[in-house]
Amino acid sequence: MDTKTLLAEYERRAELGGGEERLKKQRESGKLTARERIDLLFDPGTFEEVDKFVTHRCRDFGMDQQVVPGDGVVCGRGRVNGRVVFAFAQDFTVFGGSLSETNALKICKVMDLAMKMGAPMIGLNDSGGARIQEGVVSLGGYADIFLRNTLASGVVPQISAIMGPCAGGAVYSPAITDFTIMVKNTSYMFVTGPDVIKTVTHEDVTKEDLGGAMTHNEKSGVAHFAVDTDQECILLIRELLGFMPGNNVDDAPRIESADPSDRADAALDTVVPESPNQPYDILDVIHLIVDDAYFLEVHRFYAKNIVVGFARLGGRPVGIIANQPAYLAGVLDIDASAKGARFVRFCDAFNIPLVTFEDVPGFLPGTVQEWGGIIRHGAKLLYAFAEATVPKLTVITRKAYGGAYCVMSSKHLRTDVNLAWPTAEIAVMGAEGAVNILYKRELDAAQDVAKARAEKIAEYREKFANPFVAASRGYLDEVITPSQTRPKLIAALASLESKRDRNPPKKHGNIPL
Repeated sequence: MDTKTLLAEYERRAELGGGEERLKKQRESGKLTARERIDLLFDPGTFEEVDKFVTHRCRDFGMDQQVVPGDGVVCGRGRVNGRVVFAFAQDFTVFGGSLSETNALKICKVMDLAMKMGAPMIGLNDSGGARIQEGVVSLGGYADIFLRNTLASGVVPQISAIMGPCAGGAVYSPAITDFTIMVKNTSYMFVTGPDVIKTVTHEDVTKEDLGGAMTHNEKSGVAHFAVDTDQECILLIRELLGFMPGNNVDDAPRIESADPSDRADAALDTVVPESPNQPYDILDVIHLIVDDAYFLEVHRFYAKNIVVGFARLGGRPVGIIANQPAYLAGVLDIDASAKGARFVRFCDAFNIPLVTFEDVPGFLPGTVQEWGGIIRHGAKLLYAFAEATVPKLTVITRKAYGGAYCVMSSKHLRTDVNLAWPTAEIAVMGAEGAVNILYKRELDAAQDVAKARAEKIAEYREKFANPFVAASRGYLDEVITPSQTRPKLIAALASLESKRDRNPPKKHGNIPL
């Protein structure tokens, strides 16, 4: 056999993976194959594969008779929207996509290259876990990957797509990465499966209920996105990459926007209800302000009392954090604090400016929150905002009460530009609670308690239910007409182009985890 024919044969065997029958079964289950996923992820004709002919080294349990070039993972680099990106895609048709010693070495190689080149790293996970036949060397391979995930954190963006099973030790690589996407009905993640759980705790649970896409999007918060198909998952990865730089030194890519930077939207002037207790949807505010009304929400199904995600202002990517008055009145609780903190830290790590929309009545009271550590978890969000050195802008739309005012990127946390709408209320607490404390004796002695309380509430609101006391102290830079929010934010971002800020020299801080 001549060398050209030999190369073609190796190419054919590598690209065939586990064989036609297994590839057919993969497609029939509603999933793309590993190579189809890679082709969809990268710009056409740009993917360059590495270690295509690598094989496993195991000779036990008949494995020497089952040798497939590539060994169940496709690795390499290519371009996404013209920018260099590295990726690996596990091939479930080869030994169930299980991780072997050489399989792990391939993944580690592209992770090392991504770090050297300063390019994003994408993992397309579809694996039955560690390859049992290889024992400890397979487990060691996982640890090698975890180390690289950790070292790459905050250096290059890392995105994990769960496109099939991901169980046991395998779940900890996606857990360290920046964003995790799961495909509904075909993917799941868990440390221990339903059979083990039934044996140990006697609980009956399905794979979907235990670790399906919506379980991890709604309940645990482990996943950031849930999509319907493999195709949608890959397109979402491409979209996400458009909001972030290749590494922690570069700036995120900007685009030309046809949406005028000086656009004022009169609808913003009436979006906040007259009654301070009436909810409104903060997403309506965001859509009216950002470029082309486009907002890519992250963690949409988890901790809905806070909204986080990406948008553009004047063509420049920004990270948005906003209290959601339409859900639990926008109160901060344990889950919302952790969700917000992680997103803030990602944006800060990758030079993405932060825009905060604040309407928060405080922290959620109750024994469940206190015993669950709301003090510690709330401090995560405080820490993240205080630590961030990227351009920070805050708009107070309505309530900013108590410690939650401080936490939500207040001027005191080195926020660069703090704006407020005339509807802003900045105080230690709401009028009703404050009156009950400040005027307790007077109210107890009043003949008409209801009338006296109403008068004192009105008096307190007149004094504190406005932004001008804070503005007089310099805690707000400006009180603006809501319709002017977009041009004000874009102008502020432009003025902060050359911002330089830094934290005291240290190995790293000790965030209250």
